[in-house]
Amino acid sequence: MANYKKYHRPIPLAKKIGIGFLAAVIAFFLIIFIIKMLGFRYVEITREDGSIVKFTGKVGDTGAPASGTLYFSDGTTAEVVDGGATLVYSDGVKYTGQLSAAYRRHGQGTITLANGDVYTGAFANDAITGYGVYTFANGDVYTGNLFEGLKHGHGVYKYANGDEYVGNFYYDYRDGEGKFTWADGSYFEGVYSGGLKTGYGVYKYANGDVYEGNFELDMRQGQGKYVWASGESYEGEFLNNTFHGLGTYVWNGSSGRASYTGYFADGQIKIVE
Repeated sequence: MANYKKYHRPIPLAKKIGIGFLAAVIAFFLIIFIIKMLGFRYVEITREDGSIVKFTGKVGDTGAPASGTLYFSDGTTAEVVDGGATLVYSDGVKYTGQLSAAYRRHGQGTITLANGDVYTGAFANDAITGYGVYTFANGDVYTGNLFEGLKHGHGVYKYANGDEYVGNFYYDYRDGEGKFTWADGSYFEGVYSGGLKTGYGVYKYANGDVYEGNFELDMRQGQGKYVWASGESYEGEFLNNTFHGLGTYVWNGSSGRASYTGYFADGQIKIVE
């Protein structure tokens, strides 16, 4: 009985390459599937201003970052920790709070700056904007409205030394109606402009003296009345914090002196001939 050898036709090289390529593709998509099942993602977002932010890491059930790294166009990065609740930036900033779809600080949150300042409150597109509490590293505390990191609107600023201002701000300056109280008990209540007392106001000094009238560039200027704790008073025109112009000076009753109405210059009675 004759013996026959089985003959195996060799697989063409092109077919081998095709099979290998198909296997590689299948393996690639299998790996991608497994990675996605495990929650790992690579995301690249172009923001409305043209900047790009990239995320590599793990996402949670909602698709929000849970752990990983954010890469920003300006070169800074941020590590996503605490299950996505906190971002730790490469420049020393730490933020815990809400994020927008473009990975911007947006909504309510707390940010700790590299210099030690801490803010808790509202954010809008990465900026400190809205109502919140800003605690400075030196111990000062501001509670109120802010716009892009600046005090803007009504607020209360408490200084570490005991001073306090309650009133309106305009781009970080005291502006509009407000009251500044010093730690020694003295206070000014009136109108500010650009951080300076400008307009009508009342200034009560720690020694009991009171000035009520007009201010300009932080000085008593224009019409006003100054009453000393001793009972003496001056009412009339002021210039650069002193009596200057037409006015009336009243001595206290114990002096026995009659009041004087006339002209003053640099805080002194001016005799007009």
